[in-house]
Amino acid sequence: MKKKLYEDRLEALEHELVAMARWAKATGERICVLLEGRDTAGKGGTIKAIADRVNPRQCRIVALPKPSDVERTQWYFQRYVPHLPAAGEIVLFDRSWYNRAGVEKVMGFASDTEVDKFLREVPVFERLLVDDGIRLFKYWLSADQAHQEERFAERLEDPLKRWKLSPIDIKARTKFADYSAAREAMFAATHTDHAPWTVVDYNDQKHGRLTLIHDLLDRLPDTHIPDQPLDWPALDHAPLDEAFDLLRPIAPYPLDD
Repeated sequence: MKKKLYEDRLEALEHELVAMARWAKATGERICVLLEGRDTAGKGGTIKAIADRVNPRQCRIVALPKPSDVERTQWYFQRYVPHLPAAGEIVLFDRSWYNRAGVEKVMGFASDTEVDKFLREVPVFERLLVDDGIRLFKYWLSADQAHQEERFAERLEDPLKRWKLSPIDIKARTKFADYSAAREAMFAATHTDHAPWTVVDYNDQKHGRLTLIHDLLDRLPDTHIPDQPLDWPALDHAPLDEAFDLLRPIAPYPLDD
């Protein structure tokens, strides 16, 4: 997708996202969005596109590290519960409790017994969330291996993206088919009427972002809440200059070569 077309379409959606956030705050709605998919699928870019124009105090991004030794002894869902949205909040999970059915299963971090238990429990867990009024959206960002390899290569060559690569990524490249099988088992067990999965084609990441955001907005009720006018009186004096007398000013960043 051409950059100009993408930016034009995204700007229109950004206005709707801001309206959605205003609606959530006014009504006390709780919105929880799970973004899952293979490494390099485009989760981070999509989360940034959703959150970029929304009040960061209202829209939270959750990207948990690997569990601690203590967390490994807890009920599996326990570490995720504190991050669920409160009234008026939007929470975007960059990977979620579905780690157990994907990375943990394929890479051997969880036993077959633990994975089977998770797949039995997660529909019940999500039923509790939905019944309590949380609006839960589950997205799988789908990209084929050729596109994944292109994106890995880009990260390898770009010093600003190298941090995104890890030893797990190197191992995961050899397990593409295993991840596919794990995903299908996950869908079979957890695609429910109360919490369905939505698969989005992310071979073109820009088009995928627009598709996902449009779908998210389309599945919400009418979110139009009139913007409250602000009484913004004029200053009763001329604008003042900033005072630097008591500070140690530094030279401006050079803009010329």
